[in-house]
Amino acid sequence: MTSRVHTITEPVENSRTMFDLLGGEAGVRALVDRFYDLMDIEPDLKELRAAHGPSLDEARDKLFWFLCGYFGGPDHYIERFGHPRLRARHLPFSIGEVERDQWVTCIGRAMEDEGIEPALIERLLESFYGVADWMRNREG
Repeated sequence: MTSRVHTITEPVENSRTMFDLLGGEAGVRALVDRFYDLMDIEPDLKELRAAHGPSLDEARDKLFWFLCGYFGGPDHYIERFGHPRLRARHLPFSIGEVERDQWVTCIGRAMEDEGIEPALIERLLESFYGVADWMRNREG
């Protein structure tokens, strides 16, 4: 009878969430903060900025809370407000193609500025575009 030698190896880590890939709460917060900072200063995002009213503080927190859960981290948003009901919650805001495109542009720039991998940015932008397009509630 021959004995076999078994090598024990560490399991391959392939279960990391998007939340983990983005750096957890600190990474998501940095991304959201950069997103709203850009919206506040970039002239080509003026329609998007105007849609948010005078203060970005509440929107900043809500997007952070939402994205944490959306990316597989803590469900801060659901704990505070229940189901996101994204489309219903955005109906009071006039969202057309310009706002959709500016939102996607802004989050793309924020991800680039935060040093997120280009392949991951591309993957996220595809998802974000689909959600942003679904949020439109008017023509144009």
